[in-house]
Amino acid sequence: MEVKIRNALMRIHFNLVSSTAQKILVMKKLLLIIVLSILSTSVYAQWPAELITTPEKTNYQETSTYADVMNFIKALQPKADLMHLEYMGKSLEGKEIPVVVMADPKVSSPEEAEQSGKPVMYIQGNIHSGEVEGKEILQILMREILLGDKKYLLDNQIIVFAPIYNTDSNDKMDVQVRRSQEGSPQKTGIRANSQGWDLNRDGMKMEALETNAMIQNVILKWDPEIFVDLHTTNGTWHGYSLTWAPSYHSAGEKAPYDLTWNELLPQVTQKVKEEHDVYLGPYGGYSLRQGWPPKALYTYNHHPRYLVNQMGLRNKIGILSEAFAHERLYQRMNSTKVFVTEILEYTNNNGKYITEVNESATQSAMQNVLDNAGKKKKGVRFQMVPLEDTFTLRTYNYIPYVTAEGDTSYIRSGEIIEIPDVQNYSKFEATVESTIPRGYIIPKEMKAIADHLKKQGVIVSEIESRKEYEGEVFEISKFEKSQRQFEGHNMAMVEGEFKESTKMANEGDFLVDMAQPLTNLIFYMLEPQSDDGLVTWNFFDEYFEKNGVNEKNVIYPVFKYYED
Repeated sequence: MEVKIRNALMRIHFNLVSSTAQKILVMKKLLLIIVLSILSTSVYAQWPAELITTPEKTNYQETSTYADVMNFIKALQPKADLMHLEYMGKSLEGKEIPVVVMADPKVSSPEEAEQSGKPVMYIQGNIHSGEVEGKEILQILMREILLGDKKYLLDNQIIVFAPIYNTDSNDKMDVQVRRSQEGSPQKTGIRANSQGWDLNRDGMKMEALETNAMIQNVILKWDPEIFVDLHTTNGTWHGYSLTWAPSYHSAGEKAPYDLTWNELLPQVTQKVKEEHDVYLGPYGGYSLRQGWPPKALYTYNHHPRYLVNQMGLRNKIGILSEAFAHERLYQRMNSTKVFVTEILEYTNNNGKYITEVNESATQSAMQNVLDNAGKKKKGVRFQMVPLEDTFTLRTYNYIPYVTAEGDTSYIRSGEIIEIPDVQNYSKFEATVESTIPRGYIIPKEMKAIADHLKKQGVIVSEIESRKEYEGEVFEISKFEKSQRQFEGHNMAMVEGEFKESTKMANEGDFLVDMAQPLTNLIFYMLEPQSDDGLVTWNFFDEYFEKNGVNEKNVIYPVFKYYED
């Protein structure tokens, strides 16, 4: 409409003047006005009040409630022709979890997405409701992509946002929840969902309603090539506005990790610094107990219970985003926004390449089973080790002093410094390995195990007639459970050995063929010695204890076959 009005005004002004020179002068002036108008619209777009987020309205003193987010989305929907709204599921308290799909042309189903030939990119906010930046900037980016100057980000990709994943706990706001954020915003929601689970520790056990909804109705349904999870740090005083981590490589294929670590994250980090003057760096922390200056930075662990890490076992790219807790909300929102924007710039330009890398990883994983079942081993337990190369760490400086007791202690200054030659403990090496099988046989009595695999997207079939398989059984000689609960579980660990055996599978038993896309995730879940598998999460406790595992050796009930 604005373009039509401008064209009409141009024709009127053009016809009112007589001389050629006057017409040329008028034309130049009108063109200048149009250019300035377009620039003004794209850079300083004027939004209706209903499309201004809660932090923007409150001078960044408040964060959005669930109702605020839903009102924003509902106000955006009739104005945005390229937007599809759906819900991945409901929370325990009955709140629908919104998913916004943006595509040009619009798509309303995975089938339409596949027909478009464009890859899907998924970005999620508010997994921990006190960490609010993702929730807020995804609203702003929806506004800018659908109605503003970032529509071009839909040229070569489909973008899926879930701005408020932990819906229930978002509104349980209190001033004491996130003290490391120093009152900015004044109140935030709590970490756990309304069932009491940490949603970023639920990736393997899938006890939370939200996890089931996200895995089944986003990851499996829309099949995104990249998953970005938006967080805030818990207080480490590094010198970056935001830190990142990839889906750490463990038992999965290495190519998606290599692309993320060697290409995507370095390029995005450099561009964010050059174009936005924001410092990004690798996620991690150091301990003053090791002295000052720090010699090493340590990341978090590799377990696929963390959703970003699980993406690597799914042959996809995962990225963890952690805004610096001690900056003000508007600064954290800015750093998160520019990080996400530059990721989307990268994926928009390299979506085909990313898809090819991920698909190649999937094919490689399946071919490895076909070629090496019963021959090669992969890790099931890992330890953190340093990368080969050191790096320069940006961090706040600490001043040493002597306490009244004569001990050396440290106090943080306001100065940010750079420390060279710091080791980065962001690599994981196997400490226990297990042989890759051709598949697994699960007794029909353990239907719950088969059903859990299916929830994760694993293809499980039922055996139709008795058949003998050759492979190994795992004989458990030691069964231990942690005395301390974690996420409602006393984590379990077994020791023992594999022994050659045959298995007569019966009609109704379940067969898991490992030559399928999720082969690496299956391996991590079903291997008895896995450090984050179904044994770890107590799925087999009842069977073990019923069979007297604390008094005698017990055979792990899942049979590992190499030939059929």
